[in-house]
Amino acid sequence: MLRAAVAGIAGRMGSRIGQIITETDGIELVGGFERPDHPAVGREVAELIGGAVTGMRVAGSIGEVLGKADVVIDFTAATVSLNHLREAAAQRKPMVIGSTGFTPELLSQARKLVTEIPCVLAPNMSMGVNVLFKVVADVARILGDDFDVEIVEAHHRFKKDAPSGTAVRLAEAVAEALGRNLQQVGVYARHGIIGERTTQEIGVQTLRGGDIVGDHTVLFAGLGERIEIVHRAHSRDNFARGALRAAFWVVQQSPGLYDMQHVLGIK
Repeated sequence: MLRAAVAGIAGRMGSRIGQIITETDGIELVGGFERPDHPAVGREVAELIGGAVTGMRVAGSIGEVLGKADVVIDFTAATVSLNHLREAAAQRKPMVIGSTGFTPELLSQARKLVTEIPCVLAPNMSMGVNVLFKVVADVARILGDDFDVEIVEAHHRFKKDAPSGTAVRLAEAVAEALGRNLQQVGVYARHGIIGERTTQEIGVQTLRGGDIVGDHTVLFAGLGERIEIVHRAHSRDNFARGALRAAFWVVQQSPGLYDMQHVLGIK
């Protein structure tokens, strides 16, 4: 039985992951935690996830639950996850991180922390989205510079980072396939008289509103035709199930930093 602890157990993703763990064979929820000043600390975990877990209270730090766990699942925020990774690495506990907002600098720090533990870090744990990463790279490679590439993402009004980590990874996949430097060609906003679009730029546009779980569209626009590849998340359950799949996988791996395409065997 795989023993899992969940970071941000009172949040939208954390609580759903906790509930799905209680409904899944082969894995057991052994702890959930929040930051020390969070109002949920000390409450019964069952109140938050609606599951059958009894006698377990929300801890105020990762340190309170690490000793019980075989793996930690974390969908909080990039800087918070990095601190959790630091503590997990010290106790040699594998992690699954689905937090977004990881900058190149933060990713560099994460790579330095995984010399002793395996960690799956992915901006999107959806199996469909991770197939999308591969597909858009293949399409970009085939079409080359003859098609303009634009990425549009839409999320709920509560999302704090923009563009989404998934949209950034899609742009990176396209840029890598086309031999471009995303830092040089990425365009994240357009307004006013901006002149004609260059052939090299990769557009990434952000929409926010309501309770949209997550929509991503990659548009390949040529002269006289276009291809649109769309992924829409209907609920957060697909992210949670992907995280559990990653958890079962990561505990069997050697130390290092992995992503969901490693988990799915397509990388």
